[in-house]
Amino acid sequence: MYNSPDFISVRLINFLIEKRSLAYLIVDKNGYLSTWGGKLSVYGLKNLDKSKLAQKQIYFLTGLLPLGSESIYIPCLKISHGICADLYLFPSDIGDWILLLDVTEHYKCIVSLQQMVNEKALIDQNNHNIT
Repeated sequence: MYNSPDFISVRLINFLIEKRSLAYLIVDKNGYLSTWGGKLSVYGLKNLDKSKLAQKQIYFLTGLLPLGSESIYIPCLKISHGICADLYLFPSDIGDWILLLDVTEHYKCIVSLQQMVNEKALIDQNNHNIT
């Protein structure tokens, strides 16, 4: 495992919390939420309940849990109302961890660039058809 100086680790964690709206959940081996924290409201996750199955409360976890021994990374997942997140899931002894990092601005840039490329392709195709 990579060992970084504490200074870098602290700065990185602070950046992720503030700029990327870090949020986390732990789902126990029986499928129930055991703990959560971070900026969950950014992702529309409110009023979570330990007495209910995680997949009943958080639709995008359906079919992903339990993890087994493998981790999962899902980039740019549309969570709610224009919010996109990188979703990281990894197993541990206490349950499956779910991390969310906001990538909405990144997604908007990708969509904008994709639109420009598509428009350029249409213009090029129209120019080719004219000649």
